[in-house]
Amino acid sequence: MSKIREKLPLILRIIVAIILIQTLRFKFTAHPDSVYIFSKVGIEPYGRILTGVAELIAGILLLIPKTTWIGATITLGIIGGAILMHLTKLGIEINNDGGVLFITAMTTFILSAIILWIKRREVKFF
Repeated sequence: MSKIREKLPLILRIIVAIILIQTLRFKFTAHPDSVYIFSKVGIEPYGRILTGVAELIAGILLLIPKTTWIGATITLGIIGGAILMHLTKLGIEINNDGGVLFITAMTTFILSAIILWIKRREVKFF
């Protein structure tokens, strides 16, 4: 049981980082679905590119033990914005995806919150 408890934070960090980093190809190659989403929100192309850069930074920070809490915090902000856009402008289902993007966003948000909770003692306030 203690081995699982020790490895769980690492596993969660890797899962969130993979989710963030795998979406970058869609943002940075101007995939039609990504362009559609950011156009509907009204921030295409700059919002798409800046979001991709922020997700890349968050994904890297999540994988570095000393900066995990920073990566999780950035991820909560980015994905919180994505969830808000789904609920206000985009809808749960986008281009007949069955809600996969929304479910992925919710999963990423929850896992990031768990990571931040686990790392709460490392959080530094300025």
